[in-house]
Amino acid sequence: MPYINLQITKGDVTKEQKARIVAEFTRTLGDVLGKKPEHTHIVIQEIEEENWGFAGMLTTEYRAQFAAESSSPDQ
Repeated sequence: MPYINLQITKGDVTKEQKARIVAEFTRTLGDVLGKKPEHTHIVIQEIEEENWGFAGMLTTEYRAQFAAESSSPDQ
């Protein structure tokens, strides 16, 4: 029984995009590993940005910094 746990930051994707991810991941497991769709489980967990960190900072801080740099007149 394949199990995929996909973690993303909250609010980044629509319900339609999630449905497409589930369909495509399920299809890929079938195509590559021969797994049956009815045995495939996919869980999408949405994590608050303040609970996700990378590049040495919280996602909220990273995105704020990126937005400030992108709107800089020097760019």
